Amino acid sequence: MGITFNAEEILGIAEQIERNGASFYRKAAGNTENQEHRKLLSDLADMEVGHEKTFSQMKASLTPAERESKDCDPENQAAAYLRAIADGNVFDYRKDPSEMLTGDETISDVLSTAIGLEKDSVVFYMGIKEMVPERLGKERIADIVREEMNHITILSRQLAALKT
Repeated sequence: MGITFNAEEILGIAEQIERNGASFYRKAAGNTENQEHRKLLSDLADMEVGHEKTFSQMKASLTPAERESKDCDPENQAAAYLRAIADGNVFDYRKDPSEMLTGDETISDVLSTAIGLEKDSVVFYMGIKEMVPERLGKERIADIVREEMNHITILSRQLAALKT
């Protein structure tokens, strides 16, 4: 039997990814002197905080069946494995993602980087979704994917607006 995860574990990772995303945008906002760009980046950080709250609320609303343990996992290896995947792909929770920012990036650079990170998150969640059985909240993972795809749309619109 392969490794499976429940929605609660994945929502916990989603919360951390969103916290890290907010940190990235706050640092980027602090690196720019352009007030319009600073506001955009601050707004994006606030959106990440809002998404974290959404995921937290989703987690709080899980049914007992969605929270149930899948298999005997006394060392919590399933959750550790999930975190290991997130470490290498999406807003590495052990590192401040803002460390990749030097302060010399343009707003276009920041938005392009953010789009790439959001795309990585979609790939991450799509892969994890396949490991979550229906009875353990697979549809809730689909909700996360929709949220992340919306982030990409917003970022892409902002980037396109800068080029016009």
